[in-house]
Amino acid sequence: MDEDDAIDALTDLGLSNYEAKVFVALQKLGTGTARDIHSVTDVPRSQVYGAAETLQERGLVELQQSKPIQYRPVSLDAAKSHLRDRFERTQEQAFDYLETAQNEFVDGDEEREDVWSVDGRDAVSSRLEQLIEEAESRIVFAVHDASLFTRGIADALRERADAGVSVLVVTDDPAVHNRVEDLSIIDMPGGPEEHRAGRVAVVDDDTMLISVFGENENESAIWSSQTAFAAILSQFIDARLEDAARD
Repeated sequence: MDEDDAIDALTDLGLSNYEAKVFVALQKLGTGTARDIHSVTDVPRSQVYGAAETLQERGLVELQQSKPIQYRPVSLDAAKSHLRDRFERTQEQAFDYLETAQNEFVDGDEEREDVWSVDGRDAVSSRLEQLIEEAESRIVFAVHDASLFTRGIADALRERADAGVSVLVVTDDPAVHNRVEDLSIIDMPGGPEEHRAGRVAVVDDDTMLISVFGENENESAIWSSQTAFAAILSQFIDARLEDAARD
């Protein structure tokens, strides 16, 4: 990470661009006047005073009432603590509101049949991990390629299995077999023509995700939870597994 990255990160944590630059400059100087700060950053000298005062109000900078005024940053540990507390307070305030606003205009009696899409391998993996972590009774996870069986998914499956959830892994890749010997596993039904499929997950009979690979090997998926659509697909997959077990 370079200085520009550090400044961007500080602005993400709630500082203005000038405040972030002044704070970084003071880390370099240790102690300095507005002129000193201006000499090592592109913040106009007239703006240094306001930025430094705001940093003082945030608990990130101390000042000495001398002529000229001297500024110095608090310790990095103290700065981390102040910024962390501020970020957490802001996050709590935002999510408190979002929780009260959630579904404000949704008819509670309306039956929802939502099917959502996810694009990109990382996004699909993240959604799979979340669905698996929410499982209460059972999980069926099918994958034909060990590279799609991420550590996060494997850890989530084991955590649910340890919690008493029924977990079944379906695959035709020996490498997957070797990685999940501690979980229930069966061979995947179907032949090579089905290998454009990516990953399939069934969770608690009413939640499911199916991914496929398109052009440039880009993975995309659809998923649905607590819907008739998910329940019907879940039943279809169960039937395929039963046929495979009989064969």
